[in-house]
Amino acid sequence: MDPFYYLLQPLFLFLRPPKLRLRVPKVSLPSAMTVFALVLISYFFVISGLVFDVIQEPPGMGVIQDPRTGAQRPVVFMEGRVNSQYIIEGLSAGFMIVLGGVSLLALDAAADKSKGRNTRLGFLGAGAFGFWFSYQMAILFLRFKVPGYLVNSQ
Repeated sequence: MDPFYYLLQPLFLFLRPPKLRLRVPKVSLPSAMTVFALVLISYFFVISGLVFDVIQEPPGMGVIQDPRTGAQRPVVFMEGRVNSQYIIEGLSAGFMIVLGGVSLLALDAAADKSKGRNTRLGFLGAGAFGFWFSYQMAILFLRFKVPGYLVNSQ
């Protein structure tokens, strides 16, 4: 044992802890949709490259000079640099990825037999369109990022 223990032990024989009537606060669990929303928002920020943006501090958008007129025009995609991004580029790509995931959830909801026919058709249409749109936009973003990607070379 520590030598200070034996020195301080007689002092604590006279001291008594106060009688406190503390109550533990009742905290209710959040609803399933609240947890889902928090997880989806955090997933969006991770996929969008928020950590990269905080560390590297890239600009929101870039500018390039138009070769014909010499005027500067804004660009959203950092062309030719796969390992770097503008802030708007990351947020838009992250939104498209989250849109694809939410569209899959809508397609899953369309398979629920307890919903009405029109509701299921609405979920089916919104899910199919959202998934198709997010895929097409992701491919378009990739073609902006890497010129000549998926282009037939013949």
